[in-house]
Amino acid sequence: MIKRIKNMHKTSYIVAIFFTSMIGLNSCKVGKNYQRPHLELPEKYRDEIEPADSVGIGNIYWKDFFVDSTLQKLIDTAIVYNYDMRKALKNIQIADQRVMQARAAFLPDINATLGSVNRQYRSKNFYSNPSSKFYETKGRDAPENMYEYTMQHITGIDLSWELDIWGKIRRMNESTLAQYLQTYEARKLLQTQLVANVAEGYYNLLMLDAQLEVARRNLQLTDSTVKMVKLQRDAGQVTSLAIQQTESQKLAAQSLIPQLERQVVIQENSLRALAGQLPDSIRRDAALTDFLIEDSVSAGVPLYMVSHRPDVRSAELALRAANADVGVAQAYRYPTLTIDASGGLNSMLASNWFKIPGSLFGGIIGSLTAPVFNKRRIKTDIEVAKLERDKAELDFQQIVLDAINEVTNTLITIKKLQEEYEIAEKRVSVAQLGVKQAALLFKAAYGKAGYATYLEVINAQQNAIDSELELVSLKQQLLLARVELYRALGGGWQG
Repeated sequence: MIKRIKNMHKTSYIVAIFFTSMIGLNSCKVGKNYQRPHLELPEKYRDEIEPADSVGIGNIYWKDFFVDSTLQKLIDTAIVYNYDMRKALKNIQIADQRVMQARAAFLPDINATLGSVNRQYRSKNFYSNPSSKFYETKGRDAPENMYEYTMQHITGIDLSWELDIWGKIRRMNESTLAQYLQTYEARKLLQTQLVANVAEGYYNLLMLDAQLEVARRNLQLTDSTVKMVKLQRDAGQVTSLAIQQTESQKLAAQSLIPQLERQVVIQENSLRALAGQLPDSIRRDAALTDFLIEDSVSAGVPLYMVSHRPDVRSAELALRAANADVGVAQAYRYPTLTIDASGGLNSMLASNWFKIPGSLFGGIIGSLTAPVFNKRRIKTDIEVAKLERDKAELDFQQIVLDAINEVTNTLITIKKLQEEYEIAEKRVSVAQLGVKQAALLFKAAYGKAGYATYLEVINAQQNAIDSELELVSLKQQLLLARVELYRALGGGWQG
């Protein structure tokens, strides 16, 4: 008994030394730790004055950026019920399961054999004879053919554990975690785009409402012109040609109304589809004219945008994963230490299966294996992993460049659209004044020279409707440009 205790202490001492050595080896970690590559970033965007706020509008919560209550309800509904958003949540849950599986790679594999019966039969031409003692206990001679050669009844547990000496499993976890975080960035990117799409659709709907109002007002104007021309024709002041041309103008104005009404219904259905809802009308509590055009916007600095925009962050996480994969590939070049252990009950006769200690068995194997020649597979995997990392770095740099270009282009678009809008406002004022003057001169004409003809009235009305429709379109474009800037700066996923 004392000797057995001493042997147990000796075994414990050896095991302690072994695991202490393994902890020291575990400090090794192949591959280089991730470092963000150098990015050529400007201090400010092109043609932009020095920004007072280094953060920019991309950091504003979308409910503070879009203050219209109807638009807020549409965005809220879309975030919850949009099918792409719901699938993005499932992708996050899938990635979460993979992360938990990757973390479990540090643990050993344990399998239990609940019950295994192995009976093998041989015949006289087999190279060995049956165990005569086995048949003697049965009180009979061993047969020549199909005699029982081997019998085993096993119940046991097998354990296999690969120790992470070179950090291969840790690099795998690092790669899996980066891919997991990418799913979050993918959801943010999707929400950013969804918020922008809903806002753009809503502003487009308000633009169609405003254009429809212009078209209906113009129809009333042309209708009054037709009536006036008919009175002048009855008085012999104009010919039937004037009636035909003014009525043609009226029909052109009238045909615009169903076109716009059709576009309104389609836009309403598209907005509800984004929100995962069936086609129906959308209540509007505001008009396009209720939205003010702000003269200035804050884009912040490019460096902040890089760390805030979801697609840029996702590209950097892809680079992190590729960098970790290089370490994983390099780890396969080094020896692998595996511990295999098994134990349980093993008996030839079923009657002795669970007799303890007679049926107990156990074993432990420690193996250190290293690749010697594998047809260049490991070297190829390492070089490919390095090249994939280089590609991921190029993708990251390209996405940063594209993002800066998007913001820069949107800033100049807003600036020039504001200039166009100011000109369009003046044009509308001039065109509306021209319509009034043409109508007054036409009423006072009665065939007198120097007064306006019906053609001049038609042209004045056409200029007025064209200028008003263009003004409405420019205002919508300005609102869309602000939405695009908000999206380009990574806004929309907060909250």
